[in-house]
Amino acid sequence: MYKNYLKIAWRNLLSSKLFSSINVFGLSVGMTCCMLLLLYIMSEMSFDKHQEHAKDLYLLRSENVQSNGDKMDNPRAPAPYAQAVKAEFPEVEQVTRLWWNFLEAKTLLKVTQSGKPEKSFYETKGISVDSTFFDVFTYQFVEGDPKTSMNDPHSVVLSEDVAHKFFGKESALNQTIRIGGKSGNNEDFKVTGVFRDESARSHIDARYFVSIHSGWVGDYLRQPDLDFTNNNMFYTYLRLKPGTNAEKFSDKLPSFIEKYARKDLRLAGFDKKLFLLPVKDIHLFSKIDRIVTATTSTTYLYVLASIALFTLLIACINFMNLATARSARRAAEVGIRKVMGAGKSGLICQFLGESMVLTFLALIIAIASVIVFLPVFNQLADKNLNISELFKPEVALAFIGLAIVTGLLAGSYPAFYLSVFNPLDVIKGRFVNSVSATALRRGLVVFQFVISIGLVVATMVIQGQIKFMQEQPLGFTKDQQIVIPLRSKEAKKAYNALKNEMFQNNQVSAASGTSYYPGIINPSDMSVFLPGQSVNEDGLVKTNGVAADFMKTMDFKMAAGRMFSVEYPADTNNKIVVNEATLRKFRIPLDKAVGQKLNFNMGEKEIGSLEIVGVVKDFHFEDLHKVIEPYVFFLNNDTNFNYVIAHVNTKDLSTVLPFLETKWKSLIPEEPFSYTFLNEDFQSNYSADARTSRIINTFTVISILISCLGLFGLAAFAAQQRTKEIGVRKVLGASIPSIVALLSGDFIKLVLVSILIATPLTWYVMGKWLQDFAYSIKMEWWMFTIAGILAIIIALITVSSQAIKAAMTNPVKSLKSE
Repeated sequence: MYKNYLKIAWRNLLSSKLFSSINVFGLSVGMTCCMLLLLYIMSEMSFDKHQEHAKDLYLLRSENVQSNGDKMDNPRAPAPYAQAVKAEFPEVEQVTRLWWNFLEAKTLLKVTQSGKPEKSFYETKGISVDSTFFDVFTYQFVEGDPKTSMNDPHSVVLSEDVAHKFFGKESALNQTIRIGGKSGNNEDFKVTGVFRDESARSHIDARYFVSIHSGWVGDYLRQPDLDFTNNNMFYTYLRLKPGTNAEKFSDKLPSFIEKYARKDLRLAGFDKKLFLLPVKDIHLFSKIDRIVTATTSTTYLYVLASIALFTLLIACINFMNLATARSARRAAEVGIRKVMGAGKSGLICQFLGESMVLTFLALIIAIASVIVFLPVFNQLADKNLNISELFKPEVALAFIGLAIVTGLLAGSYPAFYLSVFNPLDVIKGRFVNSVSATALRRGLVVFQFVISIGLVVATMVIQGQIKFMQEQPLGFTKDQQIVIPLRSKEAKKAYNALKNEMFQNNQVSAASGTSYYPGIINPSDMSVFLPGQSVNEDGLVKTNGVAADFMKTMDFKMAAGRMFSVEYPADTNNKIVVNEATLRKFRIPLDKAVGQKLNFNMGEKEIGSLEIVGVVKDFHFEDLHKVIEPYVFFLNNDTNFNYVIAHVNTKDLSTVLPFLETKWKSLIPEEPFSYTFLNEDFQSNYSADARTSRIINTFTVISILISCLGLFGLAAFAAQQRTKEIGVRKVLGASIPSIVALLSGDFIKLVLVSILIATPLTWYVMGKWLQDFAYSIKMEWWMFTIAGILAIIIALITVSSQAIKAAMTNPVKSLKSE
């Protein structure tokens, strides 16, 4: 019986090549899109699921509550928390701390081997961790023992990529690396392990690990007066004992605060609440921007999952529409089968079987397409998905399940619809397509175009928002600013000499030093309050130490007072320049800002005082997802800067960069020359938005293509059904344009209905998306107008091709059977 069903399915496939091709192609494209996006989503959802103790791993997270009710979420904690939590609670099996080097984006690593040239590279993602780190987290070591690898304060564990870069095919174990900057204080470290890259699986995709008891952070931890309130800069992880109830454990955390931190918190003027965040939720559900790896917003995953679902639904709708539209051709077959004794269930099985044949044929094509287009998709999505992922049992089962669901979804209505035909009506020739079937087809066409129009509007909104972020005035000059990092003591000492050498090139118009610059993370902050207020009424402000000419180099605009200047060397004596947001925070009128004092707590009831000498207009030191917050500049007359920024007055950098490199090598010959462009650093904050935009753009085009395929098939069928009517109209004098308008009119009406439905839905959904940005565009009426006109044009082109073909057919040929 089933063999017979397969034979009939294959014959029907061959007898209707056009409709079968449209169905198979549409389904295969829809399934290809769905598979690619499914691989992406599964990759994002798999972060930290591989950890051996995944169910028991938690990040200790806090919420700081100011006296005025303001709350600030903080994923970091002071240094003493880790050991105190372990000592206090028997439920804690192990703890570990992680310190990410927020003081430097890159660190200089050097290797000197006897008889070989010295190798030196700047490396990112160098992480300082406790010796217990690999007892909490699971990393695959290819060399060394993870249990003992971090016992020595001067040990370093490298990723495979870093190990190969320095040592090639040689074993890296027990080799020596000199680590500069804050991570290593330019001291030697012994390689005690090499691990496989974890960037696709872990929120901690470090390039190398060093002991937390070395470098700048090691010096900090050796201070005797560390408290439970200040310097919240350590990510603290807990591994609870198996079977521990995390909720009940969390209920004990307030008593921990009461015992260890309450006294210090009262002095600091705020309160703190502790929470446990499951490690497996960090990448998707934590709303933390990053720990080491940037996290992902679940909003983006919902968007991509919706696109995958809608693309597949559009392909299924095409199948259902074409199957029900062609039902008259299958009616006689159904009638004869019923007369010969076929039951309803047997007919349903037959038609579902035909659907499954088409679906699995589409699945084979889709799998081949995924293999071919996966490298392209990786570039599009900034991923490194591997073809081997396709052959994992869970992925293979997911794809087979997808094919079965698609086959059932696409074939269900046609199967039930065709199986209920009355055999007597069919055989007597009284069968016509029912009103319900026609209404369903029209409804499904409307649904297709609602999705397509919505995606077109979404594409325009996302592109408009990204363009807005790229072109929005930031309050400073971001173009033609070259950022050169100063990563070692030698480089910092050479700051003045390097700056002076830069001005030998007349294309360098300004240069200055700074601790941080707009677009990168600035972790430096302090609490300040107005004179006459208590420490409990303080507010948090970002701080930055800069050279006297930094604000001029950046071209900040003054709102009141003056910038720092070499003419005012006394500005180092607690004089500050603030932004307008600082004035709003403390309700200071602009005309009274200059000379205004701000106090800060120096501990032990000692109060320090700051004086405002200038106010710069608000500028975006963070990306446009975030509101501009209070920002304070301090004058730093030392050379202890993290960066020197050079503004050049030309877009042609072919001579400037070699000049800067030459001067660098003459002053700091042992370190490689490295630079970035400030505008590129700032725009990198929008990489997730740009990635989503690229994916949506691509799949919008594909969904419209699939919709057009279905519309093309329906138009072709409608033209076939009305062949004789068209012949009669032509004989009676109807023109080709009038016939084209007749055949196209019904479809254009459906598109107009789609526009009316899609407009409010898309307005609501994209309005929600724009709420993720502190500064955003407004959706304009013309976006919906363009999407609607585009949908009408696409529908006209698609339908008219068949309408014109039918209208130009010789009426004699159309009517000869009469």
